[in-house]
Amino acid sequence: MLRKITLIVAIAIVFTACTSSEKSETLTYPVTAKVDTVDTFFGTQVSDPYRWLENDTAEATEEWVTSQNEVTFGYLNKITYRDAVKNRLIELNNYEKLGTPFRRGEYYYFYKNDGLQNQYVLYRKKGESGEPELFLDPNTFSKDGTTTMRGLSFSKDGSMLAFQIAKGGADRAEAVVIKTSDKSLAEDTIRNMKQSGISWKGNEGYYINRFAEGLNKSLGAKNEYQLLYYHKLGTSPSQDKVVFGDKEKLRFVGGFVSEDERYLIISASESTTGNELYVQDLSSPNGKIIPIKTGFESDQGVIETNGSRLFIETNYNAPNSKVVWVDAANPSYENWKDLIPETENTLSTSAGGGKIFARYLVDVKTKVIQYDLNGKQEREVELPGIGTAGGFSGWKDDADLYYTFTSFTYPPTSFKYNVASGESTEYERPKIDFNPEDYETKQVFYTSKDGTKIPMFIVHKKGIELNGKNPTWLYAYGGFNISLQPSFSASRVVWLENGGIYAQPNLRGGGEYGEKWHLAGTKMNKQNVFDDFIAAGEYLINEKYTSSEYLAINGGSNGGLLIGAVMAQRPDLANVAFPAVGVMDMLRYHKFTIGAAWASDYGTSEDSKEMFEYLRNYSPVHALKPGTNYPATLVTTADRDDRVVPAHSFKFAAALQENHVGTNPVLIRIDVNSAHGASNLNKGIETIADQYSFAWYNMGIIPPLAKKGM
Repeated sequence: MLRKITLIVAIAIVFTACTSSEKSETLTYPVTAKVDTVDTFFGTQVSDPYRWLENDTAEATEEWVTSQNEVTFGYLNKITYRDAVKNRLIELNNYEKLGTPFRRGEYYYFYKNDGLQNQYVLYRKKGESGEPELFLDPNTFSKDGTTTMRGLSFSKDGSMLAFQIAKGGADRAEAVVIKTSDKSLAEDTIRNMKQSGISWKGNEGYYINRFAEGLNKSLGAKNEYQLLYYHKLGTSPSQDKVVFGDKEKLRFVGGFVSEDERYLIISASESTTGNELYVQDLSSPNGKIIPIKTGFESDQGVIETNGSRLFIETNYNAPNSKVVWVDAANPSYENWKDLIPETENTLSTSAGGGKIFARYLVDVKTKVIQYDLNGKQEREVELPGIGTAGGFSGWKDDADLYYTFTSFTYPPTSFKYNVASGESTEYERPKIDFNPEDYETKQVFYTSKDGTKIPMFIVHKKGIELNGKNPTWLYAYGGFNISLQPSFSASRVVWLENGGIYAQPNLRGGGEYGEKWHLAGTKMNKQNVFDDFIAAGEYLINEKYTSSEYLAINGGSNGGLLIGAVMAQRPDLANVAFPAVGVMDMLRYHKFTIGAAWASDYGTSEDSKEMFEYLRNYSPVHALKPGTNYPATLVTTADRDDRVVPAHSFKFAAALQENHVGTNPVLIRIDVNSAHGASNLNKGIETIADQYSFAWYNMGIIPPLAKKGM
């Protein structure tokens, strides 16, 4: 690929826009400079006039961000019921939230939020019946509550803890190691961690994966080469021993130590799909790293060990996944033996209490089967209802495990599960100002463009009239083998209780029906994802749930790409659009941070002429057409997003403001001190309040909550 940069030309882009509520309102967008930047792909020249916005720390970019936010918040501030929306969101989110406990050493740890705390607080109690004590409060890590805590890793005896802290919720983090007895620091902070994890061997050292930058510059640029190290407590990271990954270009290399601390399991991958698996016997002084499965055509991971047996979940020759076992002394996949065979339903697993728990997705709803370590089915776990269950993990000697159950109208509730009897008892149910009996959830199967049946959940108040006038929120993702399952959101209740409909289709590209479903929405099949989403909108319109005038479409990250592409292809589908932290420049996404790892789903513009042309055809930045009336749009991103860099949204917003004609506002909202998602609860509430207000305002609707104060 060749690139040329010539004369910079500043062009003022000034448009007028007005809402459906106030046609006389006029918006003037900031001046956005254009540069004469041209890339050449396989003999085809492609201009990139907003290339300068990729430098998000440059003074010119910062000035552009400030001026865009001034216009955006000036517009939002004129929505008279915006504060009422925010206040109701605060009311509904103000309830105690308690996470499921997990045992480490002699303590049980759990997360808790009193209601409106920006970050969850870590508590512990000695034994199951001990008195809870506050252990770590990340709300104290920064003045504005935007520093997050994640990646907890305890030594097996519970005496040591490593945890990661990140400013503004960014991916890049630092690790702190403390003694749990008195919370005193055990060593200096470990810096420059990203996509990293820690696994202890005893309490004197641990395995840690980090990118090679600053440690071995010959291995390439940041976010390209990740290595697995062994770190001895109290020594400098520069002295860490490389265990794996120093001879290949591997973007993700992780290691974890088995419960009995005999085996080190290593996973290595080039992208988000497909990994290699290795094992090292740590009980042998000269134990070699032995391959279990090489090549990147499938996903696999060790879920449990028992003596020398390794239990592996894999989709190798099993698109819906299965569980196999193999002896660690000779673990090559040729020796794998089926333990839990593949079925027609997608499988994911966990282990605890000396058992394996198989979680099946049956038309996107959870079913859990308990197996012993010989593959004998012992029982189906009786769940509280139809929805989503997660958990069922712990040590082998745990008599009780914990899990969480939720659905669209069932707030996340923790249950204690007795492994021997199979009895579930409610552990913690949140108390929230919400009556689930007022709402109903249905699942429909609609037909996409190529005839494929696509499932979709639809949630609304009981007795709603199907007259085509209901404000409807259509949300989807469609990528990276991620399944969108039923889940509860207190914030979503505000939309529902004010007469709104929430719809969530399960597009191809996700993992709802296994690897075949995933691959059907990747690379040269990516258009299937957009077609599936467009068909979901058309179904809702045809069935009179809503109409284009009252339809809002939303997605984030890969889902932001989805919304941008659908806006370009079908600007008439919806009245309002919310592309959030989206991957918008499909010709250059792989050049930023960890973007190259997404090539397994997207392909890149450098792969072939055919792939380049396919990407350019739907790339949101490039697919917008001059003189088009686009939906009322509120693009959202954040200044600290180091996963999908804000330049994607910057360039898309600039191109949208350039090409758009008509009366709809096309705005960008850039959050400060946040990353790939809100960095604290308050910022999340503010964003949702702005989105709901923007949607209702541009639909010409005054929600019932606003009328209460009139």
